[in-house]
Amino acid sequence: MKILECNAGALTNFEVLDFLRDKGASKDPTRVIARIYDYLVDTAASVQTRESINEFLTSVKQHDLAKAEVLNILNIGPAAEVELYPIIEDCDERFGDEGVLEIVELVKKTLQLPLNMKQEEITKVDEETATLKNEKGNQISQDQSEGGEQMNTI
Repeated sequence: MKILECNAGALTNFEVLDFLRDKGASKDPTRVIARIYDYLVDTAASVQTRESINEFLTSVKQHDLAKAEVLNILNIGPAAEVELYPIIEDCDERFGDEGVLEIVELVKKTLQLPLNMKQEEITKVDEETATLKNEKGNQISQDQSEGGEQMNTI
C-alpha cells in the first residue's frame, strides 16, 4: 500500500467501515481489526451509502455547519433534536428550534437509521423532547409572572 496524501482529512465511520469490509475484517482470524469492524457495524455507518451521504452533504450546506459538526452528524446519525445539541456548538443560538428540527428531518430523510435504533426509541426520545420544551415554556412563563409580582412588591 502506498500513501498518496498524508493527513488528507478526517474519515467518516462509513468510510472506515467500507475500507474494513474491503479488507475482509469480518473474517479476520486475529480479531484485531474485527473489533473495530464489530463496533462500526452497530453504528449509523452500517446502513449508510455513498449516495445517501452525498445527498446529505448537498442538502446540509444551507445550514452552514462546521466540517467537524457534519462529520459527527454523519457518524452519530442523530434521530432526535436533543441528540444534536452536544454535536453543534451554540445550537440554539445558531439555528433555533425550527433549524434544529430541519437538520434532524434532513438526517432522517437522507441517512438511514441504524438497525438497532427502533422506531419506539425514536418516538420515546421525541416525546421526551416535547415534554422538556413544554416544561421549559411553562417555567419561563411562571418565572415571568413571579418576576412581575416581585417588581410590584419592591
